[in-house]
Amino acid sequence: MKLTRKAWLHSAAASLILAASGAAFAQAAELRVGLIPSEDAQAMVRASQQVMDQLAAKTGMKVKPFVANDYNGVIEALRSGKLDIAYLGPFSYVLASQMANAEAFAVAVTKKTGKSAYHSMIIARKDKGLQSVAQLKDRTFAFVDPTSASGHLFPKAGLLGAGFDADKGFARVIFSGSHDASIMAVANNKVDAAAVADRIFDSAVAKGLVKAEDFQVVWRSQPIPESPMVWRKSLDDATKQKVAAALAEIKDLPWGDQGVLNGFAPTNDQAYDVVRDTARLLKLDLGKMK
Repeated sequence: MKLTRKAWLHSAAASLILAASGAAFAQAAELRVGLIPSEDAQAMVRASQQVMDQLAAKTGMKVKPFVANDYNGVIEALRSGKLDIAYLGPFSYVLASQMANAEAFAVAVTKKTGKSAYHSMIIARKDKGLQSVAQLKDRTFAFVDPTSASGHLFPKAGLLGAGFDADKGFARVIFSGSHDASIMAVANNKVDAAAVADRIFDSAVAKGLVKAEDFQVVWRSQPIPESPMVWRKSLDDATKQKVAAALAEIKDLPWGDQGVLNGFAPTNDQAYDVVRDTARLLKLDLGKMK
């Protein structure tokens, strides 16, 4: 039986629609997850592997983790659509919300603290004799990354609040690239002091990398909202719901340096306004941070 031209066009159009739907389904079958480099890439993947496996099992999607060389690498991958969701630091999230159309939707809650906050602290070797912010003058110092909340933004603001200008007061400043690297830089006398997340320092102690008694805490921040899970706003609603529901159910598994999970609780963009306020205190232009 011959098809009329009109019938053929309808048939062709239907085939194109089905093909497009199939392509969309195939793309949605893979969930691309970005992880901030608080440790080296392989360590980050290992530390999150069980959670990634559970996320795959609960969503029925193939989960593909990705760790960039720095925080901005994850933000750029979100912006370009190469990632669907990501685990970001509080400050890198604020940048991603502005530059990559990202939105915070969940935050890890651990059995250890039951809280969704942590602290930044400045550490030094005890044999350096550094016990106050004022004594950091003309010393060498390590921040983690320009877009790290606990490894740069909050400690820099804390130093400023204590009357210490981090842009002028140190003899030399480096950005180590990860919290672990900053901890080891202090331990190995590469720098005199460094700003790191308290939970990552505790993790390094638990792993036997360093001994807590060898260090002095020179400064400690107020609570910082915990690192969020974020998604591209353009991610389809069905996938968003599936991912959020799956993360809420993941418990009793290790999650990086945060400890054993008690699920992921909902969060939102407003929870990170304190980060934006801190950036304004430092007169940072978020548009020029990348």
